[in-house]
Amino acid sequence: MVGTMADISSLRSRVSGPVLTPTDEGFTDEVFSWNTSVVNTPDVVVGAAAASDVLEAVFFARDNGLSVAVQSTGHGGVAVTGGLLITTSRLNIVAIDAGTRIATIGAGVRWGQVVAAAAEHGLAPIAGSSATVGVVGYLLGGGLGPLSRSHGFSSDYARGFTVVTPDGRVVEATADTSPDLFWALRGGRFGLGIVTGVRVELVELATLYGGALLFDGDDIEQALRAWVDYTATTDPQVSTSAAITRLPDIPQVPEPLRGHTLLSVRFAYPGDVETGARLAAPLREIAPVYLDVLDEMPAAAIAMIHNDPPDPGPGWTSGRLLTSIDQRFVDVLLAHVGVNKQTPLLGVEVRQQGSATAVDVPEGSAVGGRSGNFTLMVIGVPDPSLFETVVPGAANALFGSLAAWISPENTINFAEHSPDGAAVSWSPEQQARLNEVRDRYTQSLV
Repeated sequence: MVGTMADISSLRSRVSGPVLTPTDEGFTDEVFSWNTSVVNTPDVVVGAAAASDVLEAVFFARDNGLSVAVQSTGHGGVAVTGGLLITTSRLNIVAIDAGTRIATIGAGVRWGQVVAAAAEHGLAPIAGSSATVGVVGYLLGGGLGPLSRSHGFSSDYARGFTVVTPDGRVVEATADTSPDLFWALRGGRFGLGIVTGVRVELVELATLYGGALLFDGDDIEQALRAWVDYTATTDPQVSTSAAITRLPDIPQVPEPLRGHTLLSVRFAYPGDVETGARLAAPLREIAPVYLDVLDEMPAAAIAMIHNDPPDPGPGWTSGRLLTSIDQRFVDVLLAHVGVNKQTPLLGVEVRQQGSATAVDVPEGSAVGGRSGNFTLMVIGVPDPSLFETVVPGAANALFGSLAAWISPENTINFAEHSPDGAAVSWSPEQQARLNEVRDRYTQSLV
């Protein structure tokens, strides 16, 4: 139970950000989640405006027997019920040191901010596919973005974390200081304290050859089968994916796409336009192209490759890793989500991994799923009334039919709505080491 009003008033006097309970004006806006199907109902929320606010919130929660949750953007979609919620959106500082190619990033920053700031120096982060996803939460789970095959997991580029532990310590975790915690934070995701900031190494990248080729209706099967064949010999510097998406006939969808079911073959090559065009040329021949939006682009526009929705809305996603794909895989996939199938799955995406994602950093990390050669992500139609049984039922039926290709290992950022997601997102050795680090650095506040 939350403390007395005197306790709340005392907490307010010690923090610079807002401290709100459910009866306070602004509470609903403060606990708002990007995934609007998630409704947060904490007993108290602290809008941290400084790392010291996080410390005070942790002390308050400990003294009042409250659980603690953290939200940056709310993309993660886990509802908070009761306890204390710390929101980090005000910790939104991005500082670029062009000489060392290090970005210092606050816990409330989204990838789009880092991409834009780095681009001013001809640099780029190895970011996620969405500009609106929070940097810290994404990195804590590893992170597979548009440049994953050429550059690896995004967390491979983390160089340090500032962490508040539940007992009120501030720890600077790097490969040289607290190396075990640093190992765990790069992919371990849960139970490792509250990260208030991160340092990320940037790469020199001003432009890339990227975008997508879109195939419509009757051409989808031919294009998908040809893309599967293409992945057998993909250049290790090329990252591609194929997504079947059902676009509603509504004004918010651009006219050329409205009401269509499309296959989007995404492509990213972090090099010169001539080589990129040559490597992409076979994809332009796999079937009649409905829309070709693949060309040289500024690195600052990398989010356009996947073109994720820019605005909040209800969402349901779940993913798995795949050991391989082949033409039989396509048969089974299309039997569930082909053009003429009725399904509550709005989108199904397969991304090729391997190459750089298969190689751990020299000092090691807690990232799980490096053995996966492909990822499979499903997205439910944005109707929360279907999220309880209908969408999960369709997703589980698809996963069950594809069991022969699904890896026994997953990666935690893709494991939402998976009953055994956490259990299979790390090897037994990783899990044992993570448990040891969690026990040493954190304590339960419940």
